[in-house]
Amino acid sequence: MLEFLSSVVDFINNTNVPAQIREVDAKGLFTNAWFLVPFIGYLCYNLYKQASNTLVMTGLGIGLWLFTGSRYMEGLIVNGEMQAGKVLPVAGVFIVALAIAIYFLFMRSD
Repeated sequence: MLEFLSSVVDFINNTNVPAQIREVDAKGLFTNAWFLVPFIGYLCYNLYKQASNTLVMTGLGIGLWLFTGSRYMEGLIVNGEMQAGKVLPVAGVFIVALAIAIYFLFMRSD
């Protein structure tokens, strides 16, 4: 099992996936028609199917992605040291997101 995980980690590092994720241009992505048209289609399809769980999870994922790229998160580590005053709000955001995800995935039924 360890060999499999190490090969997966090596593959991810060799393809530079973490660097590509860090360098995503959100404004450019959401103004690009090649992304926006299928995304709007996906949202409309889920609205038509009344799949509120999927819509909430999609919104939660996009919201967390935007939050992790915000200026607040950039100031979390300064000169290699974590800022203690900013850890609690960040943890709170992710705990609330986790609670919402658990509620919509396991406790609420469509």
